[in-house]
Amino acid sequence: MTVPFKPTLPSTAPLLEIDALDAWYGAAQVLFGLSLSIGQGEAVALLGRNGAGKSTALKAIMGLVARRARRLNFAGASIARAPTYAIARRGLGYVPEDRRIFTDLTVAENLDIGRQRSRVLPDGLPAPAWTREGLLELFPNLAGMLDRRGDHMSGGEQQMLTVARTLMGNPLLILLDEPSEGVAPVLIEQLALAIAALKKKGLSILLCEQNFQFCEMICERAFVIEHGEMRWSGAMSALRNSPDAMRDYLSV
Repeated sequence: MTVPFKPTLPSTAPLLEIDALDAWYGAAQVLFGLSLSIGQGEAVALLGRNGAGKSTALKAIMGLVARRARRLNFAGASIARAPTYAIARRGLGYVPEDRRIFTDLTVAENLDIGRQRSRVLPDGLPAPAWTREGLLELFPNLAGMLDRRGDHMSGGEQQMLTVARTLMGNPLLILLDEPSEGVAPVLIEQLALAIAALKKKGLSILLCEQNFQFCEMICERAFVIEHGEMRWSGAMSALRNSPDAMRDYLSV
């Protein structure tokens, strides 16, 4: 019998703590005992091949698929039984792979829809707060298209908009699902630099990606999953220097 891989969780309370997370689509189980943690102000990558279960993991955290966990805590409270809207109100932001901007609304209207109150971190310090003006500095491509409808934007511009709209909710932690997917190469580096800047401002990030170089620009640690199970965890630099792990879990 193979013993499931389980990374060691830190002794201090993390901002997001997941222990033994299972998830299903109907009768089909997709995640098997997933465990990971993210500290306050930390950027962590969730890596794996296409179909490994990365997107399902983010949906399970948000309560968008059937799931159960031994422990699923966010900002000091359990969210294991909370509905999706309550999880979002607690300050967990989610940027889905398919973006889901309102295509018949303008950039400015999309941003205004995402607006929520400012928040306080579990340690009592003010969380990073975002204004439309601040986000337009971070994503300058959007500044010149505030009156443009969502369906008149490129894929990369839409991706920047959906990240900015989520940030208007002043999240404590943001879940990013494949943000580089379908984005023109000329915009990928710009998007990565913007997300790295968010981390420097104190935002916690869980980045689900297949693009290893994209993750290296942003994240310190990585978790690698395959067939819905955790296979590896450690520093991004250690993963880069582990040819066996790169070959076994990430190569096409």
